[in-house]
Amino acid sequence: MKTKVFLQFFALLLMSVLLLTSCMGTTTVSGGKSAYEIAVDNGFKGTEQEWLASLKADSPSVESLYEAAQQAGFTGSMLDFLKEYMQPEDGEITIFNTSETDRSVAKPLLASVSVTATHTIRTTNFWGQVTTSQMQSSGSGVIYQMDKGAGDAYIITNHHVVYQNNSTGTDGISDSIHVYLYGTEGMSDYAIPASYVGGSMTYDIAVLKITGSTLLRASDAQPVTVSDSNLVTVGTDAIAIGNAEGAGISVTKGIISIDSEQLTMTAADDKTAVTYRVMRIDAAVNSGNSGGGLFNSQGELIGIVNAKISDSSVENIAFAIPSNIAVSVAQNIIDNSTSAGYASVHKCMLGVTVGISASEAYYDADAGVTRLRETVMITNVSSDGLAAGLLESGDILKSCTIHDTTYTLDRSFILVDLLLQAREGDTISLTVLRNGTEQTVSVALSASGISQIP
Repeated sequence: MKTKVFLQFFALLLMSVLLLTSCMGTTTVSGGKSAYEIAVDNGFKGTEQEWLASLKADSPSVESLYEAAQQAGFTGSMLDFLKEYMQPEDGEITIFNTSETDRSVAKPLLASVSVTATHTIRTTNFWGQVTTSQMQSSGSGVIYQMDKGAGDAYIITNHHVVYQNNSTGTDGISDSIHVYLYGTEGMSDYAIPASYVGGSMTYDIAVLKITGSTLLRASDAQPVTVSDSNLVTVGTDAIAIGNAEGAGISVTKGIISIDSEQLTMTAADDKTAVTYRVMRIDAAVNSGNSGGGLFNSQGELIGIVNAKISDSSVENIAFAIPSNIAVSVAQNIIDNSTSAGYASVHKCMLGVTVGISASEAYYDADAGVTRLRETVMITNVSSDGLAAGLLESGDILKSCTIHDTTYTLDRSFILVDLLLQAREGDTISLTVLRNGTEQTVSVALSASGISQIP
């Protein structure tokens, strides 16, 4: 098998010394010292042979080596230099100029899909006559879970991508949904049928399912890697991947402008007012980006794009549902799905209202970012809720343990979001500060505390 040397060139922050290695020994490059002696001066420990071997195995500064070679009298090109000094086994060299953004989107592209939903629309005219017509909407989605061998996958998208309020489909959901893997958009032979598992207009999340697809089995598609959106801070890279204007998968990049805010708007039924918790972004998104993934610089999913402000006086204000909400809702739908019909969200309601008694910004030196920290307090306890007699108004919430994982409650939304993961029969433990004393309260989750969220 041929061996290739793959070299990626980046903007390098390197020590100022230039090092040069050759198969004949070490070349003096400056100040009368050899490159090996300079390396020792800068902290290298080992013999000259070990230093040469380490450079041949992994050169962190190829550009610096080439510059040093030129200063020492080498007149060939970079490729000539690589062939002479890097010594690949078969002399074949492949050079890539790969940017950080290239690497950030490489895997997310393989987890991104375009979604088309065809609706039969029923219209009644002034005289009561009913006519029907076909309407197609376009959106985006991400592969959440996948069984590659079986050709099966669950797709997360927005509820409004597959819903129309005057559609003849069951509950307004399209009865003809197809997805396209990245690179196959617009090619009818590559349309993959998808079924609607369930969704929520309140959260604007829906789950689709691909079953037994030979196209999926033969592809390089892969599921997303999900990041904890509670760790997202203002300034975090925000890379939006979606089917903008229904023209196929495209990529735009911006930052997180606000890490958490409330967005109230009219839902897809054109009559219900809903309030979403969202992240604000300045990455350019357009019609068709809905349901597409928002990724950080590591290529991890941090949100699902769902809205933008369309106004001539507004520039690049768009919104995404945080990944913790989107994934929890999707998993909730999957867990509650049956063959009998569409699944909805089943959420545990403790019967408490939480508020913020204090808030501050602080510098997280370990991560090098500025975060917000809130003091979260219970402001009301319902007399017939699950927490009645266990929690009290004025309790300061410190942490929550669910499914053997403990979460710090330093933002007001964390407990609300976590309850999407709770299931009937679970027990959650809350650490609270009451009258200056810390104590733990356990709440058993029964059917009486579970509500279906439309």
